Amino acid sequence: MLSVITRSALSKYSGLWLPSQAAVRAMSSPAGPSPPYTTLAISHPAEFVTHVELHRPKKLNAMNKAFWRQMVDCFNEIAGNPECRVVVVSGAGKIFTAGIDLMDMASDILQPEGDDTARVSWNLRKIITKYQETFSVIEKCPKPVVVAVHGSCIGGGVDLITACDIRLCTQDTWFQVKEVDIGLAADVGTLQRLPKVIGSSSLVNELALTARKLYADEAKSSGLVSRVFTDKEAMMAGALEIAGEIAARSPVAVQGTKINLIYARDHSVAEGLDYMANWNMSMLQTQDVMKSAQAAMEKKSPKTIVFSKL
Repeated sequence: MLSVITRSALSKYSGLWLPSQAAVRAMSSPAGPSPPYTTLAISHPAEFVTHVELHRPKKLNAMNKAFWRQMVDCFNEIAGNPECRVVVVSGAGKIFTAGIDLMDMASDILQPEGDDTARVSWNLRKIITKYQETFSVIEKCPKPVVVAVHGSCIGGGVDLITACDIRLCTQDTWFQVKEVDIGLAADVGTLQRLPKVIGSSSLVNELALTARKLYADEAKSSGLVSRVFTDKEAMMAGALEIAGEIAARSPVAVQGTKINLIYARDHSVAEGLDYMANWNMSMLQTQDVMKSAQAAMEKKSPKTIVFSKL
């Protein structure tokens, strides 16, 4: 039934969809990671859209030391790149990610340097905060980030996706807050962001305390993801379609919206409104408002408007 509905929708909008299919094929990266990165493959499947693919498929995209550094470098570059207005994140191979690469990370976690307890603790805290930045940099990036998850998303993968703005998955996906199974409390974002994503403290507590798997249907009903797709190809096409809609809008409006949504999440309504007023007293002074209003009055799509780069 879903495939019939999908085909019907695609035929209705075939003029828009066919280029997306070509772009989806272009998103595959058989050549491997993109230098200087060794764990990420970067591509540009459509105008103003950047695709960041976790690319250690033979290791199930497990997060090694290089990954934690390279994600920060990658998203810092994206944040300041006027050619990018939206990001799609996905994983190469069989699954999205198996989480932390314990074999590669063991020395940092289990054998931190220091001559006594105070110094060991100080150095371990530095390590933890450095790893926290790997996913906080996604949230800090003013460009919206759409994450497309397939197969399984374990441990650090949940930390990653909860820092993203829009989450999609395939119907065979499952999620797992794995950390209690390896003797630690999740410390790079899940325990802070997941309660604000799902909203049910009981469900968050159950997932974090038992490490049970959360399957796609429950992920959708609980609000962890907004859409579930039949397979990875359909999901990547859907992710690219969403990214294209975002990229077609004013970058002043889009980036301002993301920044203010995150601020509002962490502050009171009154504080959020005050921040918004201060924000828009300058951001309303843009040609984008008049361009968008004129296109609306002329019943033109936002995709016909040429916005200055930001």
